[in-house]
Amino acid sequence: MKILKFGGTSVGGAQRIKGLLDIVNPTERQLVVLSAVAGTTNALVEIGHAFLAGKTEEALNLIKLHKNKYEELIKELFSTDQGLEKGKNLIDYHFNYIASLGNEMFTPVEEKIILAQGELLSTTLFHFHLEEIDVPSVLLPALDFMKIDEDNEPMVPYIGEKLSALLAEYPDNSLFITQGYICRNSFGEIDNLRRGGSDYTASLIGAAIQAEEVQIWTDIDGMHNNDPRVVKGTQPIANLSFDEAAELAYFGAKILHPQSVFPAQRYNVPVRLLNTMDPQAAGTLISKEGGSKGQIRAIAAKDGITAIHIHSSRMLLAYGFLRKIFEIFERYKTPIDMITTSEVAVSLTVDDTRNLEDIIKEVEDFGSVHVDYNQTIVCVVGDFSANTHGYAAKVLDAIKHLPLRMISYGGSDYNVSILLDNSHKTEALRSLHNRLF
Repeated sequence: MKILKFGGTSVGGAQRIKGLLDIVNPTERQLVVLSAVAGTTNALVEIGHAFLAGKTEEALNLIKLHKNKYEELIKELFSTDQGLEKGKNLIDYHFNYIASLGNEMFTPVEEKIILAQGELLSTTLFHFHLEEIDVPSVLLPALDFMKIDEDNEPMVPYIGEKLSALLAEYPDNSLFITQGYICRNSFGEIDNLRRGGSDYTASLIGAAIQAEEVQIWTDIDGMHNNDPRVVKGTQPIANLSFDEAAELAYFGAKILHPQSVFPAQRYNVPVRLLNTMDPQAAGTLISKEGGSKGQIRAIAAKDGITAIHIHSSRMLLAYGFLRKIFEIFERYKTPIDMITTSEVAVSLTVDDTRNLEDIIKEVEDFGSVHVDYNQTIVCVVGDFSANTHGYAAKVLDAIKHLPLRMISYGGSDYNVSILLDNSHKTEALRSLHNRLF
C-alpha cells in the first residue's frame, strides 16, 4: 500500500479537490491523507482565540464568514442536487458544532476540537465527491487509530494494530481516505500532532503499517538544492538519505517538517516528495540508500535565530559547567540549535524565545551574557564525513567576505552550519550556490 499526503494548497478549492483524481489511482491500494482546505486552520485558530478571550460575538462572525467560503466551495464541487445537499448538511453540522462550543466553559480542550474540524471537513468533502462520480472509497476516521501518549509522542505499534484492523474490514476496497494532523491523546481527548502536522501523520501511518512508500504532495517539485525564492537556477534533488533530508528540513527547507522524516527512517519506509501542480516531475526520493558519497547536496537557511554568548572564567579547567547551563534550557523546555565553546566562553542559539528573558536571568549567574537577535543559520548539507577533505574550506571560502558569528563543524557527518546576521542571509545563499554548484 502507498500513502499519499496532500497539503492545504493541494485541496485549496473545488477544482483542486477534483484534480486529486489525476494523481490518486482508485484501482491501486492507496491511503490518502488530507490536510484542511487552505486557509481553514488559520481561520479556526482565530475562532479559537476569540472564544478563549471571551469575544463570543467576534468568534461567531468569523464562523459565519468562513462558513460562507465553504458554501461557495460546495457549489463548485458538486454537480447534483443530492451531492450539494450532502455537502450543505456537512457544512451546517460542523460550523454549528463549532459555534456551540462557545456556549460552554471554553478551554484549550475545546480549542483543539475546533482545530480538528478542518481535516474532518476536507476528507468528508473529498469522499462525498468520489461518491457522486461513482468512485468507491472508504473514509477511515483518524481519531479511531491515531494516538499519542502522555508525553505527546505517537504510539506507533497502537496505530499499526488499530489501522491494520480497520483496513482488514474492507478487503475489496483499494482507496482509503483519512485526516492528517488530528489524533487522540492519552486521555482519549481530541488532540493534534503539532510538529509536522499532516506530513507527520503520513509518515507515522507508513511506518506503522510498513507501507511500500509515503508520498508527500505539495506545490513544489521536490526538495531543491537551495531556496528558489531568493536564488536563481536551483534544482530539485533526485535522491537524499534520511539524515540529509532531516538536516535540510530542520534548517529551513519548508517542503518537509523534520519530524516527518524520523518514523520513516526508523522503519525504513521510503518518502517521495512530489508536485501536485506537475505530477510528472520526478521529485525527490528520500531513502536509506539515497545519499551520494563525496558530494555537497544542498543549502538551507533557518531564520528567527537568537544567539546567546556566555563568558565566564569559571569555565576554565572546570567540569559540570556546561551541564548547569544546559539544565537551565531543559527546565524551560527550550531546545538548542548550535553550540560552540572555548576555554572561557560558550555560545549557543535558540529559535524559541518564549522564555528567553527568564533563561538569560538564570544564565547571568554564571558569567556575562550578550545576546544577538535576528540571526540566521545557513546550513550546507552533504558528505562531511572524516574521510572527505576540502569541502569545509570550500564553504568558508564562498562566504569569506561576510561577517560570521558562529561556525559548527564536526557534530554531524552531514552538515556545516554557519550563523550570521539575517541581513547577510541572501548574499550568503547566493555566494554559496555560485561557489558550490
